[in-house]
Amino acid sequence: MRTANHTIKHPISAPHSSAQFELTSYRYGTPGAGKKVYIQAALHADEVPGMLVAQFLRKRLEALDAAGKVRGEIILVPAANPIGLSQAIHGAPFGRFDLTTGVNFNRAYKHVAEELKTSLAGLLGPDADANVRTIRQHALASVAAWQPKSDGEAHKKLLLEMAIDADIVLDLHCDNEAVLHIYAGTPLADAIAPLARLMGAHAVLLALAAGGEPFDEACSRLWWDLQAHFGDAFPIPPACLSTTVELRGEMDVSYELAEQDADALARFLAHAGVLDAEVGELPAPLCEATPLEGVEPILAPHAGVLVYKREMGEKLKAGDAVADVIDAASGAVTTVCCTVDGVLFARTAHRHVLRGWNIGKIAGAQAFRSGDLLSQ
Repeated sequence: MRTANHTIKHPISAPHSSAQFELTSYRYGTPGAGKKVYIQAALHADEVPGMLVAQFLRKRLEALDAAGKVRGEIILVPAANPIGLSQAIHGAPFGRFDLTTGVNFNRAYKHVAEELKTSLAGLLGPDADANVRTIRQHALASVAAWQPKSDGEAHKKLLLEMAIDADIVLDLHCDNEAVLHIYAGTPLADAIAPLARLMGAHAVLLALAAGGEPFDEACSRLWWDLQAHFGDAFPIPPACLSTTVELRGEMDVSYELAEQDADALARFLAHAGVLDAEVGELPAPLCEATPLEGVEPILAPHAGVLVYKREMGEKLKAGDAVADVIDAASGAVTTVCCTVDGVLFARTAHRHVLRGWNIGKIAGAQAFRSGDLLSQ
């Protein structure tokens, strides 16, 4: 259902479900008049900062749209996970995993490239723009053919239907405690650089495949997977700039930060030619992009009280102490050190930890990991 102010209400639940869920999207500009942009916040429903950023961004987009300054189509979903928003355990929000299935809300999206390798046979040619149009048509058809087996899958299908044919996809998340950082596909390194500068990212983490089929890769990875499959005879550019923006930590919810982030996002869209608005001079970058395979997870060696010795955003050298873990019974202290040079960009908000818990993430410049690179 679409209202006069370009608001659409999307039902998620099947008729035979035990609960009713509805998602709201806002539409600006004119489809087909330029680039298509899709922006969503709080896919992990207990990650609140993006929801507040979206409110500031919505006001900007409404004003620009009313002035005829949207040069394309923008879809904004300020609260992307009504299922997760309904979940709580003993009074605490629980929005990362679907309690019905146990599946992460940002994993297990359909990777349409496998179907497209077959459906596109004989349909591509030497014209890159024509190839992009054809691939988008087939990607939409593949998502439309997805048969969800749960409300969670129906939710994921709905989000992909809105985003998979977009030129730009911005998925707004946050970490437990963190400085602002960004995840993107390796072929998008140059395209993502202006966003990283405008947002003030302390780490930009790149991978061809992070593992687990997250939402941003469902929109972007199909392009380089298809290029690798079909070869240079058929030019296939990385036509979707899709990224996950981690808006610091869960507690970093303030009007000042939200307005700052919304301003940066609007400036990025103006830089990309989607908004007729002031861009201004790009700030100097705070970091260089590094491989996601170069991130070192720092793990607690045993249970205990956690005391950090370094601040987030600091640049560390291999062997530097990151934190102490103090056994609460004996008082024995274990100092935990990093083994790579890099930036401490995220850490846990818990101050008593159990053995094996991730207590910090260091963005190193050299790849050394493989397999599933994202935390669960």
